[in-house]
Amino acid sequence: MTIDELIEEFDELGDWEAQCDYLIDMGFDLPEFPEEERTEANRVHGCQSMVWLISRPHRNGRATIEFVADSDAMIVKGLIAILLMIYSQRTPEEILATDIKSVFSRLGLDRHLSSARKNGLFGMVKRIQSIAAAQAGE
Repeated sequence: MTIDELIEEFDELGDWEAQCDYLIDMGFDLPEFPEEERTEANRVHGCQSMVWLISRPHRNGRATIEFVADSDAMIVKGLIAILLMIYSQRTPEEILATDIKSVFSRLGLDRHLSSARKNGLFGMVKRIQSIAAAQAGE
């Protein structure tokens, strides 16, 4: 699914309750997170819930980054699914050029998430962007 398709799906669902249920369902489809990677070094700080995020360089004809993440909270798992859809398998330059606030606004996340959830979400984004910046040599 592309981000535009996700936005369309959210629009069709209409209210936040249906969107939230869909978000939770998305979290069930996250790739398996390796148990041995649930370490303090891989933890994303700033999130109320536990979130772990790792990256792997990926060579698929171009230098992209694959992200894998997990959380102990169902809604956060759905937010992770959105972030992986946006960022995983992209080049560092594509990641850094993404207008993530615009995407969140189009999805309505800026209106419906609590400030604590928003802080955690942007903590994950900041971690992803710092990984991309390091790989881009910035």
